Amino acid sequence: MPRGDKDAYTDKQKRKAEHIEESYESRGVSEKEAERRAWATVNKESGGGNKSGSGRGKPDTHEAAEKGGRKGGAASAARPKAERSASARKAAKTRAEHDHS
Repeated sequence: MPRGDKDAYTDKQKRKAEHIEESYESRGVSEKEAERRAWATVNKESGGGNKSGSGRGKPDTHEAAEKGGRKGGAASAARPKAERSASARKAAKTRAEHDHS
């Protein structure tokens, strides 16, 4: 199997990588770098390709997603209450405007 061949990955892993890649690209990361990071994340979470064969699959760890949640939570907690409240009010207003247009 040549390097970079994705045949050993499940459809779910491929979908996950595609979704992660799109997210990076929407944040301005180049297409090539976004793909590299996406597959690195899938490999970190699932331990690589899990296709076919009894007992060959391993459960996903969701390590990267949990790390993101912790980082976001810590960043939010570091801001003063008034600033968080103002952000929440602004977000609610924006959602309301977008829902009713």
